[in-house]
Amino acid sequence: MKRRIPVGAPGKPRPGRKDRPGRKSDGARKPGTVKMPARRKKSSDDRASRARASEPPSEPRAATRPTPVRLAAPESEPLSLFAITAPGLEEITAAELRARGIAAPTIEAGGVAFTGTLSDVYEANLWLRTASRVVIRIASFHASEFHELERRAKRIPWGRYIGVPARVRFRVTCRKSRLYHSDAVAERLGKIIAGEHGLPGGFALAAGDETPGRDDAEESDDAQLFIVRLVHDDVTISADSSGALLHRRGYRQAVAKAPLRETLAAAMVMGSGWDGTTPLADPMCGSGTIPIEAAMIARRMAPGIDHATGTSRRFVFMGWAGFDDGAWQQRVAAAIAEAAPRSPVPIIGADRDAGAIAAAMSNAARAGVTGDIELRQHSISALDLPPGRGWIVSNPPYGVRVGDSAPLRNLYAQLGKMLRDRAPGWTLAMLTADRALERQVGVRFSDVLRTTNGGIPVRLVRGTIR
Repeated sequence: MKRRIPVGAPGKPRPGRKDRPGRKSDGARKPGTVKMPARRKKSSDDRASRARASEPPSEPRAATRPTPVRLAAPESEPLSLFAITAPGLEEITAAELRARGIAAPTIEAGGVAFTGTLSDVYEANLWLRTASRVVIRIASFHASEFHELERRAKRIPWGRYIGVPARVRFRVTCRKSRLYHSDAVAERLGKIIAGEHGLPGGFALAAGDETPGRDDAEESDDAQLFIVRLVHDDVTISADSSGALLHRRGYRQAVAKAPLRETLAAAMVMGSGWDGTTPLADPMCGSGTIPIEAAMIARRMAPGIDHATGTSRRFVFMGWAGFDDGAWQQRVAAAIAEAAPRSPVPIIGADRDAGAIAAAMSNAARAGVTGDIELRQHSISALDLPPGRGWIVSNPPYGVRVGDSAPLRNLYAQLGKMLRDRAPGWTLAMLTADRALERQVGVRFSDVLRTTNGGIPVRLVRGTIR
């Protein structure tokens, strides 16, 4: 059984030939050995053997390491890609990928794996509404000692994913592995990159794991993030292609109490079953994230574009070697042209708080959907809905962060009564953390998905109002 060397320790040097047991340092031979002649005539076989010996030794091949990514043919070479999502949103993200022409995405814990080209990396960052990051899995190999990690890490084409000036962040997690010290792993990888490419901007450690809920403290800078995972001594290294988290669309600068992340709001709208052909209303819209995301879906607006200015957001892949800015601008122009000029159906956002409606108006203007949303300041009881059937999608208070659950029972009961009176046949989808409050609505719900919002376990439920 191998002795475990503490992380960061230099390790015991490997004994040389002279120090190995069974060999005397004075050159004495064991009894029974045959002494070869000091000189003999050189043969052609000897000369061939010596020629082969003078060649540099071939480096051992990693058993599980995939073929390195080559960006020389970015539009056609297959890459191993992964869209990171909040837990519970994987199915919706997979449906988004299929809708964009990505075949056979595979759902995994915390995201969706798929095979694509560099063109698909661009497409996913530009269009995915419910993903947090899109990463390229650039290497996978086994390493139980630091020398294995370093030897195989030197084969990775790091320079293809590092912009100018070179700045790097590592997020390292180690589980059930002999290399258990994440800082020591990051330090060795950083030194390898610095030695090969130079790192005038240095490298830093990023806290957390691939789970996007732990990404909240991340700075939205231009440093290249590498996500390194060690599980049972198997190493997977991924290069982030997104930069700042994809939920940061840029429009939500004004917020109300208990703000809702854009990716979760989009998942609620899409998970509710709304297809953009019937009216949608949010009677407790807060700063307007749900109606804004609904308007962007109805108009087929790419979330990676600032539609108010007609420019895309900054993605970290724009600093990679081989990035074609001209082709990217053509892609952005095509996405802008794909958007409809107006929402085909009414979208309503209401809230009794004047500050929340003011924030929603500012956010809608930045998102470029002011003309698509009707924002009103009034209570739930004053909600006026269009005739026919439609969808109610909302994120009411849970009684965990905003107030206590007891006073909220009347709010949920009032919501249910108003909807039964004014919206029979409509579909109600809402985010809930308390089944007792949920029952006050008086609608038979079914669970759509489970996830978290601000660290609180929540469920998206859906039912028909009768």
